[in-house]
Amino acid sequence: MSTAPTLLVGTTKGAFVVSQGDTGWTAEGPFCAGWPINHMAGDAESGTIWAAGGNEWFGAGVWRRNGSSGWQLSKLAGGQMDEWMAADPELAAQLGVAPSGPAPFTGQLQALWSLKATPGKLYAGGKPAALYASSDGGDSWDEIESLRNHPSADSWNPGAAGLTLHTIVTDPADPKRMWLAISAAGVFATEDGGTTWERRNRRSNAPAKPSSHPAAGDGHETGHCVHNMDRAAGEADLLYQQNHHGVYRSRDGGRSWDEITDGLPSTFGFPIGVHPSDPDTIWTLPLNGDMAGRFPPEASAAVWRSRDGGESWQACRKRAVSSPCCDRPWRWTAPAPPGSISAPTRARSSVPPTRATAGTNWCATCPRYSASR
Repeated sequence: MSTAPTLLVGTTKGAFVVSQGDTGWTAEGPFCAGWPINHMAGDAESGTIWAAGGNEWFGAGVWRRNGSSGWQLSKLAGGQMDEWMAADPELAAQLGVAPSGPAPFTGQLQALWSLKATPGKLYAGGKPAALYASSDGGDSWDEIESLRNHPSADSWNPGAAGLTLHTIVTDPADPKRMWLAISAAGVFATEDGGTTWERRNRRSNAPAKPSSHPAAGDGHETGHCVHNMDRAAGEADLLYQQNHHGVYRSRDGGRSWDEITDGLPSTFGFPIGVHPSDPDTIWTLPLNGDMAGRFPPEASAAVWRSRDGGESWQACRKRAVSSPCCDRPWRWTAPAPPGSISAPTRARSSVPPTRATAGTNWCATCPRYSASR
């Protein structure tokens, strides 16, 4: 088992594995035959990595790498490429493209958008929204049809990327307890491993902020277009979500949601992250709005952090720079122009420092350290 930090990166041109070693960060890839990869997951104990994705051309599938072995594809649905190969096998053979055989969910599944590994189960969320499960590490798959058959399914509406099941969250102490986020149908929860599902989009009793945006929900429910969701560590069912129109917190497993957007520069964004051991520390990346360009407000990129569960927020604009001579990073913050809240400017080059001074964040011979004294 490797203890080196590793990042799993899915892109529209395949999967990458970025690892930190003695000489810095290195990237491997692209893997998965150039497939668009929407989500990746890994098992640190076994070294297994999964990558889920696909589109109308490739179909839908989960790629798997066990340790140092190569990548194998488990195809859940065929795509236009499979139809083309079947129609012209001679040309397919000439191009070296081998047919993958029939896939079980062809015609009902376009791509996969999420993965979640639990003890004994691997889950995948699809487009259109459906949940699939594997009991053999991804070799074979079954649909959990209870979700597709939910009484509200006829009313689910797609978001801009389609009707996608993009987030799967489980309780580490009890994997049968699971939460899903679907854009744009909201949050669903099960307490019995998927036999039954409860839709959980109700606002708390706190007054809702007035809004004319169609994705903002109303005084009773949050908007159904959830962009991301995560569960905090610990026994409490503390959930956070970044919605199409606001950031929300639930202290009761999604049964009610409090809006915690106040203090952020906008209500729109995509990611939400929770500290692995501090349930009150969360991060998000606000964007200026769905119809306003979808870039950071005032073109000033920053991750925003809360240390009190969303009661207050701070922009994280300090820049960490690795020193070639120190055994720890040193930090600096570039001054912003008067009256400006823009992001720090790019650092100018300087003479590399040669040794660290205890009690400072600077190397003793660095020009910035001398200037800061």
